[in-house]
Amino acid sequence: MPVATTQAAPAAVAAPQPQRRRGPNLAIVPWVAPAALIILAVFGYSLFELFSQSLQYQGTWAGIENFKLVLTDPLFLTAIWHNALLLLVVPVLLALSLGVAILLLETKRGLRGYRAALFFPYILPIPVVGVVFGQLLQLNGGLNEALRSVGLAGLASDWLGDPSRALWTMAAIIVWKEVGFGIILFLARMLSLPADVFEAARLDGAGFFRMHWNVTIPQLRGIVLFYIVNEAIVMVSWVFNYVYVMTNGQGGPGSSTVVSELYIYRAAFADQTPELAAAAAVLLFIATLGLIVSFFRLQRSGEGAFGD
Repeated sequence: MPVATTQAAPAAVAAPQPQRRRGPNLAIVPWVAPAALIILAVFGYSLFELFSQSLQYQGTWAGIENFKLVLTDPLFLTAIWHNALLLLVVPVLLALSLGVAILLLETKRGLRGYRAALFFPYILPIPVVGVVFGQLLQLNGGLNEALRSVGLAGLASDWLGDPSRALWTMAAIIVWKEVGFGIILFLARMLSLPADVFEAARLDGAGFFRMHWNVTIPQLRGIVLFYIVNEAIVMVSWVFNYVYVMTNGQGGPGSSTVVSELYIYRAAFADQTPELAAAAAVLLFIATLGLIVSFFRLQRSGEGAFGD
């Protein structure tokens, strides 16, 4: 009797189920709502009043006249130009922070001591830094006296009293104080990188510069982007304390160190023109907000995610 052969039917392949989009987790709303309402009440009301005052003059509607006055004021344009020049400090901070962090990564002994010494200036209060350097960099201050004592009197200068040097002297002080934050930020990320990646690079014959340029730095893209935007915001809107302390609130000599924040302060309190101060503050807020938005957009576009 012939034996009937049967062929097993192929197993049906289950069709892939479409993934459902997860909606917002509403369970966190009761926990987040109180803090969100407080933030909205404090900052939201303040922003509303700021924008409202910038469009008024002595309680009457003025439209954009305050903005026109601010944008045509030579002192405000000078202040904005100085903020733009201070942005040139950001690449210097980035290069110094990355370079020192890489050197510390290769350090075998004394790492904790080096980290503490380099981070110490960052935790100092800005008024303390301003007062100390304001005394140190005077014409007859400690730095010039030291230069004269070693026969380098030709290098002595009135670092904060010379209009051509004052802004760049202040920029150097900012670098001295801010670089510690970048060093610790980059070093912390480097120490979290897998060690086998570096070992594989060394086995492949990568030298010091090639390994860190091709292996270390590409893995810091998100941190680098965050640091650049953070320091750009510092140069745009957080340099007031340095200028105010070291120039007694004048932005001198002349207007050589006036920045946008000092302009706002002087307009509000010295010149008694709060509407112009509000208009300038709105412009500064928009510039800062633009930097923050650009950071998140670059993150989302894939040019570097925080924590890469």
